[in-house]
Amino acid sequence: MLKLPFSFYQSKEVNQLAIQLLGKRLYTFVDGELTGGTIVETEAYKGVEDKASHAFGGRFTDRTKIMYEAGGVSYVYLCYGIHHLLNVVTAPKGIPHAVLIRGLEPIDGIDVMLRRRNMKVLKPNITAGPGALAKAMGVDKKLNAKDLDGDEIWIEDEGLAFDADDIAAVPRVGIDYAGEHASLPWRYYVKGNKFVSKPNN
Repeated sequence: MLKLPFSFYQSKEVNQLAIQLLGKRLYTFVDGELTGGTIVETEAYKGVEDKASHAFGGRFTDRTKIMYEAGGVSYVYLCYGIHHLLNVVTAPKGIPHAVLIRGLEPIDGIDVMLRRRNMKVLKPNITAGPGALAKAMGVDKKLNAKDLDGDEIWIEDEGLAFDADDIAAVPRVGIDYAGEHASLPWRYYVKGNKFVSKPNN
């Protein structure tokens, strides 16, 4: 299948992109091991105007500078000193939009994912939630600022698309600090998919 072209990520409509990423196939090739799965849950972060975004108000630090690059690169950061989280940088250069990848349905390299997660059998929590997903996929800071059409981490279009009726739009998770922006319905997931992180009705 085809890796998503650089042009796919240049849209300024980060919410639309977060929805379009549902059904796309995320792959990593880490330490000689291939893992991949279908993206089933995302969250949109709308840069300088979004109180939940690391770039809110134009914040520009060593950590966030990758968000200001042209879309089509990875943004990986450590959350609470424990979990690595994988984001897709979107929009043209200078507009720090990003989409957090929150849920993945495992397809390739499931044995590798199980080992990384210290699990014996496949259960939904293997890749439900951004921290679990990153661990299963071998994502850490070494995969920060990588081109998403490269050989270490990439996203493919397998031709899978969901109808609007199949996608839920609900508030994002764990951003109480964001005030009124915490209730914006900018988390998107495939209804009924068991690899979604939070209550999936």
